[in-house]
Amino acid sequence: MTHDPQLLKGVLSPLLLWLLAERESYGYELVQRLRTVGLSSISEGTVYPALSRLEREGRVSSRLVASRAGPARKYYRPTDSGYAALADATADWHLLAATVNGVLSRPVPATPAPPAKEQ
Repeated sequence: MTHDPQLLKGVLSPLLLWLLAERESYGYELVQRLRTVGLSSISEGTVYPALSRLEREGRVSSRLVASRAGPARKYYRPTDSGYAALADATADWHLLAATVNGVLSRPVPATPAPPAKEQ
């Protein structure tokens, strides 16, 4: 299933922070984990810039870990600021999702109603 890139852009940082809170991971592993949860069209070209931005913002820290199968891997984990950002984003998401769901769960009218009369 493909997802609207603009919708994904708004939720990618909280998703990454949540996955990193669950388990310290490197970039490609995060791509695979996102695909496993249903974002099958997510690419490295989307995830790596988001990780770099989170690191610049101080929301994740990283460390290099030697790999037996090639160069060292950069593992990421949330900072205290990242955990706070995740808590805020989660609360915001629940409010937004409830609002959007309230509108989009109504039946779609067959035709638009006429404009409301001005008072």
